[in-house]
Formats: sequence, C-alpha cells, structure tokens
Amino acid sequence: MKRQSAKRVNIVSLKLVKESSVLYKKRRITSLEDAYKLLKEFLVESDRERFIVVGLDTKNQPTAINICHVGSLNASVVHPREVMKAAILSNAASILVGHNHPSQDPTPSREDIEVTKRLVEAEKIIGIDVLYHLIVWEERFVSLKEKGN
Repeated sequence: MKRQSAKRVNIVSLKLVKESSVLYKKRRITSLEDAYKLLKEFLVESDRERFIVVGLDTKNQPTAINICHVGSLNASVVHPREVMKAAILSNAASILVGHNHPSQDPTPSREDIEVTKRLVEAEKIIGIDVLYHLIVWEERFVSLKEKGN
C-alpha cells in the first residue's frame, strides 16, 4: 500500500485594512437621497463600472466603504459572497450597495436585477440587511430594491 504524503495547511487570519477615510457630514443614512449622495462621490467620475459596499452600524451610520468590484465599460460580475465579505469584516449591521453605468443609461440590466435578488437571499441567511441597491449617475439614481427588483 502506497503511503500518502502529508498535506500542508496554511494557518490564516483575516483583517480589515484601513486605506484612507472620508468625512461624512450627515452622519446617518436616513433616506435614498442620503445613500445617493454618499455613493455618488465614488461612482460618478468612473470610466468603468464600479460596485461599492457601504457598511452601516445599528444607527445607519456609515462605518466602512469598500470598492467591491471594478468591471469593464458595460459589465461587472458581482457575487454576493464578495459583497457580504466586506460587510462581515467591517462588522456591519446593514449595508447599502451601489454601482454606476458609465454609459449613463439608468436602465437596470438583467444582471443588476439578479444581483439584487441574490443579495436579498443572502441577507436572510447572514442577517445583514441590504437597505438599498442604487444605480448612480451624475444627477439621478435608480433604486433596484424600491422598484421591487
């Protein structure tokens, strides 16, 4: 009988690394408009699609902002696992997520709707509420969750 060699298993730790910070004068997210104004800072000028996760505490105060994914000109493949990873590591009670359409077309894509549905499913299992999912562009936004998507 051939003896199998031992397998080396890495011992790891996870940590959140603070890269920088922004001053949020409003302090709390109390409306879709508040969410839009915060996300707009990170999304409007981008030439590629970006997906942002904002971790919120129990009082809906932003505690962490993560650029979860950067896509191409017209697509971004986002998985709930990556969205929730940022939320869990930042000890978020809830999150708001948003992305841009560099084309400035506000119409939610089939993928946008699917990501929202999958995030809502994940929130039920993990216990981190997704307050809003916004598509943001310069002067307006669309709320996927508010539209029932």
